[in-house]
Amino acid sequence: MAAKIFVVVLLFIVIASLGSALFYMMKDRGDSKRMVRALTIRISVSVVAFLLILLFAATGIIEPNSVPG
Repeated sequence: MAAKIFVVVLLFIVIASLGSALFYMMKDRGDSKRMVRALTIRISVSVVAFLLILLFAATGIIEPNSVPG
């Protein structure tokens, strides 16, 4: 259960970073590197979240939804 909460927290961090990049894009008009830094953080956290989901699924900590057949 803690693994699922951790992944959800990472996804909220991704959304917050994307929002801050939008804010910096509008406020700075492209004169600052803050937007690039926010997008770099978003990409990094997204990759970490994806790898953790794969790791948790491979080790059995979380189980993917099964399709009833």
